[in-house]
Amino acid sequence: MSASQADPRRRLLLDLYRAALAAVEGRRRVRAALAADPGREAVSAVAVGKAAASMMLGAVDALGERLQRGLVVGPDGGIASELAVRPGMRCLEAGHPLPDERSLAAGRALLAFAAATPPASRVLLMVSGGASALLEVPLPGVSLADLQRLYRDATRQGLDIESLNARRRELSQVKGGRLPGLFAGSAVEGLAISDVPRDDPAVIGSGLLAAPGCRLALVGCLDDAIDAILRAARAQGLSVRRIEDRLCGEAEAAARRFGHELAIGATDLLVWGGETVVRLPRQPGRGGRCQHFALAAAQGIAGHPEFVVLAAGTDGRDGASEDAGAIVDGGTVQRALDAGFNIAESLAAADSGSPLEAAGDLVYTGDTGTNVGDIVLGLRLQPVSEPPM
Repeated sequence: MSASQADPRRRLLLDLYRAALAAVEGRRRVRAALAADPGREAVSAVAVGKAAASMMLGAVDALGERLQRGLVVGPDGGIASELAVRPGMRCLEAGHPLPDERSLAAGRALLAFAAATPPASRVLLMVSGGASALLEVPLPGVSLADLQRLYRDATRQGLDIESLNARRRELSQVKGGRLPGLFAGSAVEGLAISDVPRDDPAVIGSGLLAAPGCRLALVGCLDDAIDAILRAARAQGLSVRRIEDRLCGEAEAAARRFGHELAIGATDLLVWGGETVVRLPRQPGRGGRCQHFALAAAQGIAGHPEFVVLAAGTDGRDGASEDAGAIVDGGTVQRALDAGFNIAESLAAADSGSPLEAAGDLVYTGDTGTNVGDIVLGLRLQPVSEPPM
């Protein structure tokens, strides 16, 4: 372990990030939402998104044997083994962030599941971010190539999630509030974990649950995660400020603003949350928007030993990479330069992950069981030998 990785300030930031993840973990939040459920009837359930498996496990915890049928659609590596062996449960993995043939197969499985649902059933529909790519039933004449082209064009143009999901709704038979209609005649209720601005049901999963008459409960969101960070930081004796407006826009511009606010602020910890965008070249390198933000932020704090910045996705996957994000400090840029990287060239090539790996700054969590957007934490504390208490 390098000296920078052993820095207790990094451990502190990771602890705060983990507090956020625990607060919005899908199994915990769904179990709590269904804990007081008074019913006795059998339940059919569908869960789609990056938090699909954890949300379904929460339903299993709360409903037990009443949960007789289930369909789970999640990203590669995101399906818990205890779900896969449960009777009546079908578990599918599909493409994310780029939809693939498995995404269309998941759509067909959804249609078959709905058709086989007994009339007048109770149906639980659970959706989290990532559902847009993982499952699709396209309109007639819309091909997989069309869906993939839409995503690629959006990333090159730097479209935000609201604009992208609005376009996705136009090509779908199940998005835009159409999902509950597949279970007409049943008692349908929805649970959602939000990763979108204003927690808008029309945007979560491209509006899978945004239907009149569908009872929808929000069981986890970015505010919940940030509130957990604020509580944990204050319990450590840190002074804290949250940037109230949502993290958005171009990642490099957002990183410059964050660095400025961190430098002129008087608090120990600065907190921001949301989702930036990165305009990708035709052949992007390694990394995602959090790593891009972190590398850009590292430029602003270069040579300043009192600053440490974490930028990480709550889903544990930053873009198409396996890393959640990165933690950078005043020495990150020099370590990357010593390894032969040009920071400006890496940012232009959307290859932030390579210099961050060389600097020893990447953060890996594996599957987190949630997805409420990205978290950015900036610590203003001089290097110390022990974590502040």
